[in-house]
Amino acid sequence: MGQLEKVLYTAKTHTSGGREGASRSIDGRLDVKLSRPGGPGSGTNPEQLFAAGWSACFISSMQVVAGRMKVVLPADVAIDAEVDLRPMGDAYGLVVRLNVSLPGIERDVAQCLVEAADQVCPYSRATRGNIDVAIDLA
Repeated sequence: MGQLEKVLYTAKTHTSGGREGASRSIDGRLDVKLSRPGGPGSGTNPEQLFAAGWSACFISSMQVVAGRMKVVLPADVAIDAEVDLRPMGDAYGLVVRLNVSLPGIERDVAQCLVEAADQVCPYSRATRGNIDVAIDLA
């Protein structure tokens, strides 16, 4: 694995109570209640947060590679992310699907953008080989 050059940002959170607790960032920008997936409560869950974080980061990665490729991304670029929590024997695992919408971009160009973004995105890089991931053009 390559050496990281410098720290661009450090996210700091405090979480208590596990899946039925709360999490807040040290700077106060994030303050969420947590609930078990499908269970009672009005909070979000780690899988929803992961889906939101990865999809936002992937769009930013597409913006970076689009700039390198001299391609203008549409204003309505979007990702519908799905994160499955599944049992794996005595443990648990994740399966992720990122459905990318790049309206107005030719399919072959869009596919190149998605493939390049997958190489740049830190979420993609961190999970590669660790979980099942499907990235598809919508």
